[in-house]
Amino acid sequence: MSDNKLIKAIKEKGQTMEAEMSFFDHLEALRWHLVRAAIAIVIFTCAAFYFYDFIFDTIIMGPSKPSFWTYRMLCKLGDYLHRDGFCINKINVSLLNTEMAGQFTLMINSALLIGITLGFPYLLWELWRFIRPALHEKERKAASGFVIYASFLFLLGVLFGYYVITPESINFLSGFTVSSQIENKFSVDSYLSSVATLTLATGIVFELPIIVYVLSSLGILNAKFMRETRRYAVVIILIIAAVVTPTPDMMTMTVVSIPLFILYEVGILVAAVVDKRRAAREAAL
Repeated sequence: MSDNKLIKAIKEKGQTMEAEMSFFDHLEALRWHLVRAAIAIVIFTCAAFYFYDFIFDTIIMGPSKPSFWTYRMLCKLGDYLHRDGFCINKINVSLLNTEMAGQFTLMINSALLIGITLGFPYLLWELWRFIRPALHEKERKAASGFVIYASFLFLLGVLFGYYVITPESINFLSGFTVSSQIENKFSVDSYLSSVATLTLATGIVFELPIIVYVLSSLGILNAKFMRETRRYAVVIILIIAAVVTPTPDMMTMTVVSIPLFILYEVGILVAAVVDKRRAAREAAL
């Protein structure tokens, strides 16, 4: 092997080792970002343990009580419209624990869910700190509000799921029977799972504009495609509303579908802005 070929081989091997070290360095950096996010979630979880009596009685069990904010607003709406049937005076929720460690597990799981919900914005911040150095200056400016927008949409979805979908679902499912011989008694795990799923799933669904922004930035999605497939999106949104709301009530499905339609239209506007920026960059080149 000649000296030039030997030098070239050494350089290529050095570049490969540098790339491999860079890859593992990125993994190490990502690990510490996730560790800090996990610590934040643990801190919020510990705070939830400290205030657990309030969290369980007021937040977790809130949708099972007629005094819940949503039920009171529905009653006022019925009085305003001069129509009966809006007030909910009784909810047949009877919880049952069938496992030795059931209530202890309930406390851990519910506190952890509160910790994850409150720590989600910080998790997004840590992920943004990891991704930010790899972006160009223009991309950083364009995505500078990522954490704020994503956190706002998530918390908005959580509130919508907690105050709208969850109480409607609990009210319907707790009173639904196929026979008078069957008495409804729900396990604590089933109740907590229903509340958590309906609340957190709605928070994730509300991230639709952020997902559209990412896909549009990658060139996978554009506003024209979203406009042309709007009719199919309507069907998909109705299916999502039917899945998220276990109640076959048409009114509840409509209430859930309206925000999703709005989010889809917002997604079209977001995709259109990204398309204009891409067109402007291509024209400048």
